[in-house]
Amino acid sequence: MATILVVEDDRIIQNILRLNLENHGYEVLLAGNGREGVKLANEDKPDLILMDLRLPILNGWDATAILKADELTQHIPIIALTAQTTADDLRRCLTAGCDAFMAKPIDFSQLFTKIDPILHVNPAGS
Repeated sequence: MATILVVEDDRIIQNILRLNLENHGYEVLLAGNGREGVKLANEDKPDLILMDLRLPILNGWDATAILKADELTQHIPIIALTAQTTADDLRRCLTAGCDAFMAKPIDFSQLFTKIDPILHVNPAGS
């Protein structure tokens, strides 16, 4: 079973993501800020990270840059989750090292079309 680390400070969004991901067959780890996300990524080496960008303590752009600069975590795909959806925001996500971008509010069918191929999951088999 693939593990997804959700780095999100809003508890309601955290729980909605956790429930949907678990119902889709993924194991879920939760972090409430960027520093905690970096720590969990280093300790648990998840298969994928869903990273909110506007986070307390350490924002998602900086947390992503730290993870992508570390050879132990640089291989972990990161999908940015944000309500900020301008072209500049997308460029900033990609510059920080995000592998993909997902706008909030989250459309889970679209999210799974991004996640499943990255994790080599056959949706018909889940």
